[in-house]
Amino acid sequence: MEGSILNSLKIGLLPLYIRLYDDAWPELRAGMEAFYRTVAGELRKRDLDVVTVPVCRVKAEFESAIRLFETEKADAVVTLHLAYSPSLESADALARTELPLIVLDTTPAFDFSPARNPDGILYNHGIHGVQDMCNLLLRNGKRFFIEAGHWEKSDVLDRIKDDVKAVKTAGNIKNARVGRLGGAFRGMGDFALPDDFLQSAIGIETVEWDCAQGAELYGSITDSQIDSEIECDKASFTAVHLNPDVYRRSIRAGLAVRRWIETEGLTAFTANFMGITKQCGLPCMPFLEAGKAMARGTGYAGEGDVLTAALTGALLPVFPETTFAEMFCPDWANNSVFISHMGEMNINLAAGKPVLKEKDFPFTDAENPVAAYGRFKGGNAVFVNLAPVKGNGFTLILSPVEMLDAREDAGMEDSIRGWFKPALPVADFLAEYSRHGGTHHAAVVYGGALNILKHFAEIMGWEAVELK
Repeated sequence: MEGSILNSLKIGLLPLYIRLYDDAWPELRAGMEAFYRTVAGELRKRDLDVVTVPVCRVKAEFESAIRLFETEKADAVVTLHLAYSPSLESADALARTELPLIVLDTTPAFDFSPARNPDGILYNHGIHGVQDMCNLLLRNGKRFFIEAGHWEKSDVLDRIKDDVKAVKTAGNIKNARVGRLGGAFRGMGDFALPDDFLQSAIGIETVEWDCAQGAELYGSITDSQIDSEIECDKASFTAVHLNPDVYRRSIRAGLAVRRWIETEGLTAFTANFMGITKQCGLPCMPFLEAGKAMARGTGYAGEGDVLTAALTGALLPVFPETTFAEMFCPDWANNSVFISHMGEMNINLAAGKPVLKEKDFPFTDAENPVAAYGRFKGGNAVFVNLAPVKGNGFTLILSPVEMLDAREDAGMEDSIRGWFKPALPVADFLAEYSRHGGTHHAAVVYGGALNILKHFAEIMGWEAVELK
């Protein structure tokens, strides 16, 4: 299951200029356009798909540029002031678009000290155009991010990319389409929210598994498709004494779920193991497919948890090293927390090849499934929880953690397992987590995602709480 699942991050790069300069000093234009091309090239080096347009000076040109960015389905508009630009020329188009807005406040020159040649003034005075425009944006109720710094001598372009990741994640969850298999786990209330509320409050659409349709999907999977999947599994897993019939049944169930995801255009799914019965259209719990789905970039959460499934589904296309997880046990002695789940993890995050084993399933009349067991790899990460709070709001709880390279885990081979050390002492961490209403389902995001996730919360209008 190797390979990148990072979705393209696309921006419209909007060059702002003033027609007066074309009339008075047309010779300036070539230098201005060269700087625009330079910045576009530097953003492309950061793996951004950059849509460019001709330099914009008057209302009609700004409106045309924004229409193109919308047609191209850009994730955000990034503005670049090549010089001063009168704000009333661009304000209406920028306020009207639903595309998120990121203001890049930079200039060609790094050093503009007293010894600077005054000929450079007209090439480096875009900052007061930024100030004019931002005032109008605020007065028009248009939210924006702004990043300032020299394009070459600072990290401002990296920060622009981080902002694009944040708006991409927000767009993902606002357009989430989550399949629910087996209904919701009875009595589990912390993440239980009405489907219509999730739709109205965030944009999450819930799609229920239809048992009759599921049975048809299961029956449509061919032996050759199962054989092909088993062949692919050989590169990703180690198998231990698998009963061939049990394994093939699990593969067939997983492929049926995969076809359901593709047919319904789902961004995530959730499976409640207590709802997997002989009447549901699947003979066994699709543990293995949950791990494979996350590795492909499809979100997942257990127990019918649509909210956390939507969260992981929003994160994975931007942060491929994300997994559904659950805190299980505190390790008071070593100031860490053990995370696990019954049989689901992003298999790409295992330290070594996960092991395929048959799992005893005494909970319903469903048959035993095969699950992939592994230990989470070490590394820096963020433990992320989306918690419903009083007043129909949400809090995004973010905790920087160190995922431990816990190799001495003999005896736990038949489990999903991992340990993390939070920034706070474990007792304080657990108290603060529950003090802010953290639910018992969450995501682990490897890498430097903290600031991006804070911006994600800001875009969504949620409170972001960092446990540090």
